Amino acid sequence: MGTVLPDRPDAEDGAFLALHEERERLERALALTQARQRFSSEPGDADSARDEEVALLASLDRVMTMIRAAEYKRGPGARRW
Repeated sequence: MGTVLPDRPDAEDGAFLALHEERERLERALALTQARQRFSSEPGDADSARDEEVALLASLDRVMTMIRAAEYKRGPGARRW
């Protein structure tokens, strides 16, 4: 299911798109961190990259949860709790 935007963008659309931009930023940072772990010649750098990866994964999980919630709210007949 792709992202469906209404004809008229509003403030919620901006927030929704910002979440996707944050997701993309985190995914790129995560890829770079994983490359540092694999290809670093210094053990200290690989260790710090592992620690950074843990933090990035936690942030990515948080952002993905927010995206899923926003997508649900955008759907037809979505309940407001």
